[in-house]
Amino acid sequence: MTGHVISEIANGVLTLRFNRPDKKNAILASMYADAAQALKTADADASVRVVVITGSGDSFSAGNDLKDFIENPPMGADAPVFRFMHGLAAFSKPVVAAVNGVAVGIGTTVLLHCDFAYAVPNAKFQLPFVNLALVPEFASSLLLARFLGPRRAAELLMLGEPFGAETALEFGLLNAIVPADQLEAAVRAKAAALAAKPPAALRATKALLNADRDEIAKRIMLEAKVFGERLQSAELKEAVTAFFEKRAPDFSKF
Repeated sequence: MTGHVISEIANGVLTLRFNRPDKKNAILASMYADAAQALKTADADASVRVVVITGSGDSFSAGNDLKDFIENPPMGADAPVFRFMHGLAAFSKPVVAAVNGVAVGIGTTVLLHCDFAYAVPNAKFQLPFVNLALVPEFASSLLLARFLGPRRAAELLMLGEPFGAETALEFGLLNAIVPADQLEAAVRAKAAALAAKPPAALRATKALLNADRDEIAKRIMLEAKVFGERLQSAELKEAVTAFFEKRAPDFSKF
């Protein structure tokens, strides 16, 4: 572990905490590698009954660290980000998300692969891929359409506008909104309740709920192929340059 992902286990519950609070827990390639390994170990460890994913400070995750992402683009199926995606999508035990603040990009799409999700009232969500000349990831082009229907999925993925916790709850991305000072206790209680269930029955129930895992895995890699192509595009270069220059991108010439 690099220290940017904190792994803690207590009473059968493994907590994975993104830990770059000064960067709103923006995710580095090394963090994906650490989280992927932790999930792989936890899936094989009978003492782990439940996993909780959360962030340090007042943010869940601002998504990919753009500088690191451009310098270390995910090339090939064994890239850390894809190991993390496949590991979470195929994880056999219950996963609970505690969204303690901003959740951007993969900070939102990760919720599609959690079995339960709870957020603080001021949590902010956004899927800004198209704004960066990119495309959706983590099978969100498949799963959001299922969650919301094609119209609302298109609204979130093609406009890329931010939305709040109440909208996320309405859309079914959350189980509940919890006051900030109660989030940790509420998630801990839910995880404890799950950890007390018969583990084999719980895993079998999750497997039935996720019987289309092969389709999800295929969509992850289809999106990855297009995503990789977009990383080489002139549109992306303009979007990234504008981001670091703190100006609006100009796509009028494309």
